[in-house]
Amino acid sequence: MYKILSAIKGPQDLKGLSAEELTVLAYEIRTFLIESVSKTGGHLASNLGVVELTMALHLVFDSPKDQFIWDVGHQAYVHKLLTGRMASFPTLRQFKGLSGFPKRHESEHDHFDTGHSSTSISAGVGMGIARDLKGENHEVISIIGDGALTGGMAFEALNYLGHVKTNVKVILNDNEMSISQNVGGVSIALNELRTNQKYSSLKGQTKKGLLKLPSVGEPLIDLISKMKDSFKYFVVDGGVFFEEIGLTYIGPINGHDLKSLMKHMEMMKHVKGPVLLHVITQKGKGYPFAEEAPNKYHGVGKFDTTMPLEDVAKLDYSKVMGDKLTKLAEKDEKIVAISAAMIEGTGLSGFAKTYPGRIFDVAIAEQHAVTMAAGMALSGIKPFVALYSTFLQRAYDQVVHDICIQKAPVVFCIDRAGLVGNDGETHHGVFDISYLSHLPNMTILSPKDATELEFMLEYAAQELTGPIAIRYPRGAAERLPAVLPNELSPEVMKTGKEVLIIATGKMVKTALEAAEQVGDDLVGVLNLRKIKPLDIASVIAIIRDYKAIITLEDHAISGGMGEYVASALNANGINRRIHHMGIGDAFVEQGDMDGLLNSLGLGREGVVSKIYEVRHG
Repeated sequence: MYKILSAIKGPQDLKGLSAEELTVLAYEIRTFLIESVSKTGGHLASNLGVVELTMALHLVFDSPKDQFIWDVGHQAYVHKLLTGRMASFPTLRQFKGLSGFPKRHESEHDHFDTGHSSTSISAGVGMGIARDLKGENHEVISIIGDGALTGGMAFEALNYLGHVKTNVKVILNDNEMSISQNVGGVSIALNELRTNQKYSSLKGQTKKGLLKLPSVGEPLIDLISKMKDSFKYFVVDGGVFFEEIGLTYIGPINGHDLKSLMKHMEMMKHVKGPVLLHVITQKGKGYPFAEEAPNKYHGVGKFDTTMPLEDVAKLDYSKVMGDKLTKLAEKDEKIVAISAAMIEGTGLSGFAKTYPGRIFDVAIAEQHAVTMAAGMALSGIKPFVALYSTFLQRAYDQVVHDICIQKAPVVFCIDRAGLVGNDGETHHGVFDISYLSHLPNMTILSPKDATELEFMLEYAAQELTGPIAIRYPRGAAERLPAVLPNELSPEVMKTGKEVLIIATGKMVKTALEAAEQVGDDLVGVLNLRKIKPLDIASVIAIIRDYKAIITLEDHAISGGMGEYVASALNANGINRRIHHMGIGDAFVEQGDMDGLLNSLGLGREGVVSKIYEVRHG
């Protein structure tokens, strides 16, 4: 079925193909991706959009000698196919399988591990400078999307690249804009002229000659320069910014025209110095369902390729948060929502429809989101900032300086706290307790279920006097039986005679299941729903009747809930055997949630084993 694609064992196999065979290969790649991702889940629309772009890169450049750096990396499936990893695609995003992102350990063609946005140009500049220092001769190409370009780090890197002038190529994969037809032909001609070495040489010689003319030389050069800039601004249009900071701008060009892509990439190679090639692509290209609804097909689970994805009204924690915040906003006009290019992902679509003037999507700019929220909060507004745990890390400095030092009343709705599954190391939210718990003025709440999440949001809206972080997991929302009414004090879910499990968040359910399996009322379970400030008096009162304590969290042990509790008990002179269950000093790879938890000993059976170990040694 995939006659040409199956024969591709590496980039060198592309170079001997005819134009007709390359056209067939592009079709086979798209067909294969649709079929394969429908069985494993993954990022589809973005990869369908970069088929020709990726093929052109491998046809024009020489990987792995030339280094490709994919921003975020969720669009690197085509790159993986063309570098000999087709046979591994049935394991895509599975435990011990093919990663959904570039991984250096996976292939010599992957030069930089990615997963977070807006890093590719900085990495490329670093690799380019390293190449120059070592006296090597190869190309460094950063491929960044228009969404990732909204991240501040990308602009910092572009600014420095324009300053340092090292030979790094940047490809802007723009899948939101359309090509301006009225300047297309002139733009192509200008691109060819401005990247031609003879033109550059002639330009330099002309300038030297004019400078020899007394009185008129410099004014004439200045006049010519102004005329050239005026013409450049007229033709280049959106590329003026890049030209001004020191990059040669080429484009925009059709990102699905392989011949044009190869021609313009060859142009890039002739320019010694930083170049930005602006490429226009279409997300979901070649698959009508994805073309019509690219956002639906951005990240997908398993699906039927013959039917469009349906809008399934699933009640997950993100939706619980968004629905509750929308209801709270109805009663309190000071409530606003802030997100960083994650309106849908954080469950705020309903809020956006109901209150379009009170929701602020700042694009991929978490630092800006946090400091903007501080400014709002100190001006009498109630900002709720919804970010994934792994992305809040990028705004740590702002949380410290702009939020906590000023005690700014901002609510952080920390989505995807804990393990998240198939996206792996870069997306697990297993450090937020560690990097927030030691900050003065910060309150950290961790609901065991949807009911507690709703209560905590309501509490935050009413009692907001300083920063509050509410961390909740990815996945289907559950409603567990409540032993105590909704409040923030520690909740004894089950009493026991020997061992007390202090659990937080989604791990409360696991603790209850393990305790029930052990039976004989030997194990108690405490739901720690307010991690900081810790209600140490209540915790001490509860643990007095137990010989040993197990703390349970799907978070890093170092700096996590367990160590925070142990430190507080030690400071109060409480002597108990404490055993911490969580994630050790290692990053957690991708895999389905149950498999990951079991592999870490954090599933029900792992907790049962720990209970027996604690009881019997």
